Amino acid sequence: RLQESRERLSVCSKLCYAVGGAPYQITGCALGFFLQIYLLDVAQVDAFYASIILFVGRAWDAITDPMVGFFISKSSWTCFGRLMPWIIFSTPFAVTSYILIWFVPDISRGQVMWYLVFYCMFQTLVTCFHVPYSALTMFISREQSERDSATAYRMTVEVLGTVLGTAIQGQIVGKVDTPCIESPFFIGMTNSSVALEELNMTHDTGSLTDTRNAYMIAAGVIGGLYILCALILWAGVREKRESSELQSDEPVSFFQGLRLVMNHGAYIKLIAGFLFTSLGFMLLEGNFALFCTYTLGFRNEFQNILLAIMLSATLTIPFWQWFLTRFGKKMAVYVGISSAIPFLIMVAVLDSNLVVTYIVAVAAGISVAAAFLLPWSMLPDVVDDFKLQHPSSHGHEAIFFSFYVFFTKFTSGVSLGISTLSLDFAGYQTRGCSQPSAVNFTLKMLVSAVPVALILLGLLLFKLYPIDEEKRRKNKKALQDLRQESNSSSESDNTELASIV
Repeated sequence: RLQESRERLSVCSKLCYAVGGAPYQITGCALGFFLQIYLLDVAQVDAFYASIILFVGRAWDAITDPMVGFFISKSSWTCFGRLMPWIIFSTPFAVTSYILIWFVPDISRGQVMWYLVFYCMFQTLVTCFHVPYSALTMFISREQSERDSATAYRMTVEVLGTVLGTAIQGQIVGKVDTPCIESPFFIGMTNSSVALEELNMTHDTGSLTDTRNAYMIAAGVIGGLYILCALILWAGVREKRESSELQSDEPVSFFQGLRLVMNHGAYIKLIAGFLFTSLGFMLLEGNFALFCTYTLGFRNEFQNILLAIMLSATLTIPFWQWFLTRFGKKMAVYVGISSAIPFLIMVAVLDSNLVVTYIVAVAAGISVAAAFLLPWSMLPDVVDDFKLQHPSSHGHEAIFFSFYVFFTKFTSGVSLGISTLSLDFAGYQTRGCSQPSAVNFTLKMLVSAVPVALILLGLLLFKLYPIDEEKRRKNKKALQDLRQESNSSSESDNTELASIV
C-alpha cells in the first residue's frame, strides 16, 4: 500500500499530462478533415497531385515514427528527463511549418512541392512531439490503475482537442463562402476550373482570397494553442526514471529490442486488430467533408456536423472508461467500435436529411470515443506483458508506441491517397457546386461500405488478442513481485557491500 501511495498521481499532474495530447489531435483533426478539401477547392491543386501530397505526407509521417523512436532510445537522461527535451525543442518549428501548410504561395510552378515539403516537415516535427509524449505514459507511474486513469484523462482532452480543431478550423473557415461552379455546362469539362477563371476571374479571386485568409487565421489560432499546451505539459509533468526500469535491468540495443518487440505475440495481435478499425475511421475522417458538401448537399453545415460528432465523442469518454473497468477492455472493443456500423450504413442509405444526419453524427461520436480511448489504454498492458517475458530488457517503450503509430499512419496514407485518386478517376470537378454521380457514389463507398468492412475485419482479428482481464490482473501482480524482488536484491547487495567496507 505504501508503494502504491507513492506511485499515485495528483489530479493536477494527470491534467497537465492530458493537456499535452491536445496539440497532436487539434492539428491532426484540422488536417484530417480539411486538408483534402483545402487542396482541391482552395489551393486548386489537381486531384491527382493532391493524392500524391496526402499519400507521401502520411507515408513519411509513418516512417518518421520508428526513426524518432530509435533516436529517443539512444537519448541520455537529462535534468528534464529523456523524453521532455524532444517535446519542447520541436514545438516552435512544428508550429511554423503547420502555418505554412495553410498558406497559398503566389507561384505558378512549385506549388505542389511547397505543400509536400511543409506537410512532410510538419509531420516529422509533430512526431518528435507525439512519440515521446506517448511513451511518457510508462514514465509517470508504475501502477496500472494510475496509468489507466491518466490515459482516460488524456483521451478526454485529446477528444476535446479534436473538438477544438474541428470548431476552430470549421467555424472560422465556415464564415466565408468559397466560390464554386454553378453552371451545369462546366460539369463534365476536363478543364472546368480553368474555364471558370477565364470567365469570372475578378469575383472569384476576391472570394477565394477571403477563404485563404480564413484558413491562415485558423492556423494561427491552432498554432498558439499548440505552444500553450506544450508549456503546460513541461511545467506540470516530471518523468520518473524508476517508473519504467527495474534496478537490475541491463540495456539492450535498439535493433535487438525491435526484434524482441516484433516477436511479441500480444503486440502483433493488438496491432492487427486496431490497424483495420483505425483505418476505417481514418478513411471516414478524410472524406467526410467532401461527402457532406457534395453527396448530402450540406455545403454550409458540414463543419457543424463534424463538431456534433466530436462533442458526442468527448462527452462519452468517461462512460467508456467506466465500461472497460467494469466489463473489461476486450468487451469494450467489441461493443464500442461495432456500434458505429449501423450508423455508417444509415448515413449512406437514407435520403439526405439534415435532422437525421445530426442524429447519426451524435450516435457515431459514441463509437469514435471508444476508438480513441481503447488502443492507448491497452498498449501499456502489452508493454507490461513484454516486461514479464523479458525482465532483463528495458527502454523499449518508444518502440512499442512508435511502431503502432507507424503501421496505422502508413496504411492510412495509402488509403487516403487511393481514395483521393479514385475521386480523380470518378471525374471530380475542382470547385464545383455539385459533382457527377460517379463521384457521389465513390464518396458513399469511402465513408460507408469500405469503413464498415475494415471495422468488421479488425474485430475478427481482435479475437486473437490474448490479454483479457484475468491475465492483466495476473501480469500486474507478477510485475509487482518482480520489482519487489529486484529492489530487495539491490538493497541486500548494498547492505553486504556496506558491511564489507
